[in-house]
Amino acid sequence: MEQVNSKEIRQIIAQMECTKDFSCYKSGFKKVCKAKDGGLEGYIWCLENPVTARGCDYSLSFGEGMLCKCPVRLYLAKKLGA
Repeated sequence: MEQVNSKEIRQIIAQMECTKDFSCYKSGFKKVCKAKDGGLEGYIWCLENPVTARGCDYSLSFGEGMLCKCPVRLYLAKKLGA
């Protein structure tokens, strides 16, 4: 993901905690959870296995699906469409 603004990502990361130890960032965004922007402000749809997603502090059940509110993942989805 060449389009990622490293400065913006570092600013986001500095303001949060991650139970996955920022594995997406540390892998150069090669290990990014599957998600889809559904047009909700501040949320994206989590497409990961629900069992796996429940281990993430930024996922929450919504109806029959899961939503993600991880600031890093939101940046990637909303700003870069990734």
